[in-house]
Amino acid sequence: MNRRISSISIHSPLPPTRRSSYATSVASRRNGNISRRLSSLSTAEHGEALDPETTAADETVAEEIAEIKRYEDFTTIDWVQDAARENQRRKARKVERAGFFEREGRLGWRRKAWEAYDAGQGWIVVTLIGIAIGMNAAFLNIVTEWLSDVKLGYCTTAFYLNESFCCWGAESGCPEWHRWSSFWPLNYFLYIYFAGLLAFCSAHLVKSYAPYAAGSGISEIKCIIAGFVMKGFLGFWTLLIKTLAMPLSIASGLSVGKEGPSVHYAVCTGNVISRLFDKYRRNAAKTREILSACAAAGVAVAFGSPIGGVLFSLEEMSNYFPLKTMWRSYYCCLVATAVLAAMNPFRTGQLVMFTVRYDRSWHFFELPFYILLGVFGGLYGAFVMKWHLRMQAFLATAILCYPNMFLRIDMTESMEILFLECEGGHDYDELCDKENRWVVVFTLFCATLLRTLLVILSYGCKVPAGIFVPSMAIGASFGRMVGILVQALYEAFPDAAFFAACEPDVPCITPGTYAFLGAGAALSGIMHITVSVVVILFELTGALTYILPSMIVVGVTKAVADRCGKGGIADRMIWFNGFPFLDNKEEHTFGVPVSTTMTSKPTTLPAQGLTIRDVERILAETKYQGFPVVDDPHTKILLGYIGRTELRYALERAKRQQMVRANARCFFAPHDGPRTAMTPSATMPSVSFDDMGDTAGSTSVDFSKFVDPTPLAVHPQLPLETVMELFKKLGPRVILVEYHGRLTGLVTVKDCLKYQFQAEAHENLKDDSAGQDKLWGVIRQVAEWTGKKLGTYSGGRLRLGEGMSPPPSAGLEGSGRADDERASDGGDVELEDRRHVPR
Repeated sequence: MNRRISSISIHSPLPPTRRSSYATSVASRRNGNISRRLSSLSTAEHGEALDPETTAADETVAEEIAEIKRYEDFTTIDWVQDAARENQRRKARKVERAGFFEREGRLGWRRKAWEAYDAGQGWIVVTLIGIAIGMNAAFLNIVTEWLSDVKLGYCTTAFYLNESFCCWGAESGCPEWHRWSSFWPLNYFLYIYFAGLLAFCSAHLVKSYAPYAAGSGISEIKCIIAGFVMKGFLGFWTLLIKTLAMPLSIASGLSVGKEGPSVHYAVCTGNVISRLFDKYRRNAAKTREILSACAAAGVAVAFGSPIGGVLFSLEEMSNYFPLKTMWRSYYCCLVATAVLAAMNPFRTGQLVMFTVRYDRSWHFFELPFYILLGVFGGLYGAFVMKWHLRMQAFLATAILCYPNMFLRIDMTESMEILFLECEGGHDYDELCDKENRWVVVFTLFCATLLRTLLVILSYGCKVPAGIFVPSMAIGASFGRMVGILVQALYEAFPDAAFFAACEPDVPCITPGTYAFLGAGAALSGIMHITVSVVVILFELTGALTYILPSMIVVGVTKAVADRCGKGGIADRMIWFNGFPFLDNKEEHTFGVPVSTTMTSKPTTLPAQGLTIRDVERILAETKYQGFPVVDDPHTKILLGYIGRTELRYALERAKRQQMVRANARCFFAPHDGPRTAMTPSATMPSVSFDDMGDTAGSTSVDFSKFVDPTPLAVHPQLPLETVMELFKKLGPRVILVEYHGRLTGLVTVKDCLKYQFQAEAHENLKDDSAGQDKLWGVIRQVAEWTGKKLGTYSGGRLRLGEGMSPPPSAGLEGSGRADDERASDGGDVELEDRRHVPR
């Protein structure tokens, strides 16, 4: 996707030689470690007019290269070059408009209408995307609720109604809703059967049609927004299968949620719709704005929290979030939530099922219990992230869930029940009955433990699987349990000084608020997000009085989670999959220069001396995505950088137009004649092979116009932390390392990540790997014993526990050097590997 667009060339009256020009460049950079290679001004900067024929040729070549690079999988976008291309387009449009005034004298209404459409195209795209996301969210809510209730029974009035709509207005069931049978074991069997059928259908759709639809997708989307190209991950088929399979997996009873997949299908929707517009199809930076806005809209429709969605995109998803992107995200969330509210899928006016309102305040003596919820959230997140990558999922969810009343129903419905106050006539299975209190506490405790285990098992399934709602359900059950215990403590000692703030004849403890705060703590602990969680909780409850408790709980959760390990589950999945992603939230102090981690002997191309056969051999034998151009293999005076796509395109074009021979000489720098001047960061001037020879079978080919003479270069002694900041802030694909004009190496994002992981592993020598191995051995033995028994009873048709071998450590220590400087099919970025990595 690093497409080069031709710039405008000028001819100097006194052409300098290659060495003298470079000497000037070196001299100009002696006072700094970081440089963009010196270049002259373009004709546009001098105020000269553009040659229409040259511009047309430039655009043609640039678009051909862009079309080739658009489909290169597992490469990274060079944001420096992308910004330069966009500036070049704007400059060309400005010159074109000036020429229009000279020809026509004024703007007609058609021209004005076209320019107004072009200026407002971004808002049109965002509006269409918001409408599509809102409609899709409403459809998924309706289908998911119906499929979830199908496991328990059916409506005699209309089969397509779930229990809530079938018994509209009834508090506890109605004659129209029938269980499948009055025989309890048969209902148990049917529940397991429907759960297995729904899970099988979801997994089959994902495996057969869109493997990228598996998992949550948040970690991959973070990398894509940062510039990593994953062909098909945001495509139409992924969108379709994600939309169809997500209700099936959620309704099957697997401990997965829809909030993470909501972000994925929202971003897929934005990508598919924006590709219909040429402005976004050609510009990766503008597409990044749309994807960030779509990620915010996905969270907004999942939680009914538009402001929380914007903050989630800012805090978790985007490494580049300017004011313009925030405004686009806000507008997209507004449109999506407005459409969802207009469709009103629950017929209650609520955007999500577990919306709740509290009319009571809290007391300061409850702060220790709130802190306990925060500690639980941090420990829960650390435990789940530590073990979910090592577990192999199997269908135990339905078997374990049915006996427990809080696991049997849908997780969003269980949160709605746990959040409610006891007063008001709402009571689910005697949840508020004092005589049944200790049974409820034991049930909630079992639900917390089992749901945690099932989340570890289910999150690795090859189905659309989110972890937001399962984590919130776990936190809600634990919080409700704590709230009931605090309420029992108050009722046992009502006159204690500890409860002096309670008013008489007024309920003092509200267990539902503890469930609400516990849900926020678990969500913050698993994702390592803070501000967006507080805002989401506020928008869910509308209670300003609980802002301070929410902030306290989330703050404690953040402190405990950071103490147990850095990075949320999305970051852990990025490290596990080996994606080249540098997190802006991390700060490092390595104390080493960039020369420590750079590739010291990269494959280079001399400015002259190679033949067509040599260039083809280099392309065939190496998988690198670009090559530094040097003056001579011995002196290694750096002249520029040429990408693999540009080199391959120029080679094929030369063969097609000139019929060059295999022994024709290749020049990667102007060897005589006037020198072409370039604008910094811009790509090459108009490329034509007509001036290379008028006869077929030319003996030389000039590739200098495809070489970028202004690559980003740094000094070998520049601190590695500064180089990592350059990658984060500027987003180049590669940074060259030079000393006094001589190439000494190059460094990429993955080189930095490898050193980072090695340094962290060396610092954390005190590891509990021995205890983990013992626990893992016990788990394997239990799984193997269970698998053998089931295999015996089923005649070998049902096998569990296969493939439960500990995966390699997350990160890049054992992976190849495949990254944005390597080929798309090399190392640890293969498409097939991605399809078999647990998400």
